[in-house]
Amino acid sequence: MDDIVKAALAKWPNVPNCYGWLGLDARGNWYMRDDQAQAAGPFCAPSHEPGRQAASKGSLLKHDKLIDFIQRNYESDPQGQWFFQNGPQRVYVELEATPLVWRVESAPAFAVTAHTGMAARVQRCVMDEHGRLYLETEAGFGLVHTLDMLHAADAVEQGLWVPQEVLAHDLPGRFGYVRSPQILQKS
Repeated sequence: MDDIVKAALAKWPNVPNCYGWLGLDARGNWYMRDDQAQAAGPFCAPSHEPGRQAASKGSLLKHDKLIDFIQRNYESDPQGQWFFQNGPQRVYVELEATPLVWRVESAPAFAVTAHTGMAARVQRCVMDEHGRLYLETEAGFGLVHTLDMLHAADAVEQGLWVPQEVLAHDLPGRFGYVRSPQILQKS
């Protein structure tokens, strides 16, 4: 966490949390979700239930320094809700898929780096019923970026990663994260 953020927390310890205003998509992109975007629908793609609103991502963040600041101050609380510590305020993040999105380098290293730039070591590999590949690391759980599936497939073919089958809807409970802290607040 940045020193300026720690100082703001000490100065203003009781700032209310913020929900619904920031989203992370399945490719590691950040989205700002203003009132209009939130009113248009949830960030996460809805299931195929009748009466559910369509997803509304909001505006893609493109400012490199802002993205770097968010990523340096991105972590989870004990309930598995991921947030960006914005000075004294926690801005809880709506997740399209997982809290981390993994980039995978080619053979022979198959080095793994989160969308935040943090390097990690693979502990476990799982695959859902849709063929999406996920990695559990000491840094957390995340989806392999779509652009890196060939590298990940090479690691699987070489026997370095052995995917365990899991149902997509079981992932948050099994790996301890919340896709929508905003919905959790409304329950």
